[in-house]
Amino acid sequence: TLTVTSANHWVTAWLGLELNMISILPVIAKQKHPRSTEAATKYFLTQATASALMLFASTINAWQTGSWNIMQLNNKLSCILMITALTMKMGAAPAHFWLPEVTQGATLATTLLITTWQKIAPITLLYMISNHTEPIITLSIGLLSILVGGWGGFNQTQLRKMMAYSSIAHLGWTMTVISIMPNIALTNIIIYMIMSTPFFMLLMTTTSKTLQTMTTTWTHTPTTTIILMLLLLSMAGLPPLTGFTPKLLILDSLVTHKLTLTAATMALLSLLSLTFYLRTTYLLTSTAPPTTTQSTTTWRLKPHQNQITALLAPTALFNITILPALLT
Repeated sequence: TLTVTSANHWVTAWLGLELNMISILPVIAKQKHPRSTEAATKYFLTQATASALMLFASTINAWQTGSWNIMQLNNKLSCILMITALTMKMGAAPAHFWLPEVTQGATLATTLLITTWQKIAPITLLYMISNHTEPIITLSIGLLSILVGGWGGFNQTQLRKMMAYSSIAHLGWTMTVISIMPNIALTNIIIYMIMSTPFFMLLMTTTSKTLQTMTTTWTHTPTTTIILMLLLLSMAGLPPLTGFTPKLLILDSLVTHKLTLTAATMALLSLLSLTFYLRTTYLLTSTAPPTTTQSTTTWRLKPHQNQITALLAPTALFNITILPALLT
């Protein structure tokens, strides 16, 4: 990932992405199970196709313009092909089909890695070529991703698949604004990572994999339940929480660029995502599981202390007042 982010030659960036892909394959296939092997195979095939397309796009650009520099992607065809390849790499719609399948076959820790860290390299490349991208293409990809992310997460009972669709929806918000205000797009993806990391960390602590197992967290760890609820509402983008900040900034920049209809459509489509976040929140906090014990909470002998969660959870919940100051 660091090779890609520090590269200014297309071949170096491609090499970095290839190394990145080869390194994560054993991580996905770590469990000795057909599902994880299948997930690793799907991940490999998708990423290899995207890498080939990326190399093809950069070769066309070098052939036409004589430059391998990432910032000088002047050829229109190669720019469109590059956006397609990077969309496939990230898992934004319409090339999103691999993401929920791969996350379902992997562990929670690997899912966290795929939905956060693995997005850094393609997002960086998109940021670098944002001057040359066609706004109509990025807007279309973004709107489709928000729609797919909302609709796909609707009927999910598996938390990993639900979070994969949530990731697609967040990528949609990033894609809509990347060619208009790339800095805001970057802010959006960083905040998504800050919200997503403590959420997955807490799921790992409670070993919750489905909505059904989430209902029992209240009896074991009430504090975790409250933080999970707030993180879910933050991801949904409800006002006092951090997740609202990038959505507000994105809608604001779209309206400024006379794209009011697009902004309104995005706001309406985000209600789809809100539905499944609220459903999860309701199951988490408002439903009491059937229990035979007399006490309200069971014994907790080994407290799980996680410093990363402790650091990121407050940031993911209450920094709306600080962020505009950082951006100006």
